[in-house]
Amino acid sequence: MRLEDPWYDALASGWSDRDSTGAPAPGGRAAPGDLPGAGPSTGDIYLQVQRSDAFQEVRARYRRFVVPMSVTFLVWYLAYVVAATTAPALMARPVAGAVNVAMVAGLAQFLTTFLLTWAYVRHARLRRDRAALDLRWDTQEMTRGAGR
Repeated sequence: MRLEDPWYDALASGWSDRDSTGAPAPGGRAAPGDLPGAGPSTGDIYLQVQRSDAFQEVRARYRRFVVPMSVTFLVWYLAYVVAATTAPALMARPVAGAVNVAMVAGLAQFLTTFLLTWAYVRHARLRRDRAALDLRWDTQEMTRGAGR
């Protein structure tokens, strides 16, 4: 942890140190959200954003893509490994010259990785980036307003 880290500064300065009544401890500084008349704290704002429908939609879009693609890739990878260990005759079958099924399947693993990366980037660009950027701007505006 660097000394310039704002969380370190907040903790080292005594922010959110509490006495037995829950009030800021003597000698400690109150956190910005503890000041009378202060708006919601940054943590409250982030929790509010996390609970919002827009954030939940961005997360759902992410999960709907990542989970099936991850499972598909893992099944494909495990099928390659299982075939290589349990069916060596199949994997050794020549396809063209010295190239056999195992080499083709191994190269297909690389190709699959690049295709999935391309599909992920395309999905993010078309289905999530704009909504996530809008959320980010809204959150920054809310945190700027809370700091006033």
